Amino acid sequence: MKFRLVESNIMVYARLLAASIMAGFLSVAGMANADDARSGASGARDTKSVGVTLMAVTAQVLPDDPKQTLTAFMVYLAPEASTSSHRHAGVVFVHVLEGTVRSQLNNGEVIEYRAGDSWNEPPGSVHSYMENPSKTVPARLIATIIAPTGAKLTTYDQDGSVPPPHAH
Repeated sequence: MKFRLVESNIMVYARLLAASIMAGFLSVAGMANADDARSGASGARDTKSVGVTLMAVTAQVLPDDPKQTLTAFMVYLAPEASTSSHRHAGVVFVHVLEGTVRSQLNNGEVIEYRAGDSWNEPPGSVHSYMENPSKTVPARLIATIIAPTGAKLTTYDQDGSVPPPHAH
């Protein structure tokens, strides 16, 4: 019986994630709402990064845990775009839809991800760096964050500086 309950919860999360992704693909315009303000995504432009644009896709309180909210964003990285060091309030799942990105967590190894690749960021991780290494091709990601309801989703390091590109 416990297995069925766990399976049921997993299916709820899977359906919610699938609905989030579909909403992003069907959206004609970005959704500007209160979730943008709490995510640190003021407007469509990420002010602590260069060449990065965020579009809110959805924010849904989890039906079986109202203390947690699933929030999804489309992340657009222009050619040679980069982010500054930041962290998120919960667990993050990222999937590369188009292009290539280099990402570094907790000042560890810089890993290159291409269209079709995914990674996750455990709670408390520092997303030290992310860049689109291409000089001509933009990158597009979908990022899904599961975090405490009402939490500020993204917090940037104090200096807000963008580190130089890393060689791999």
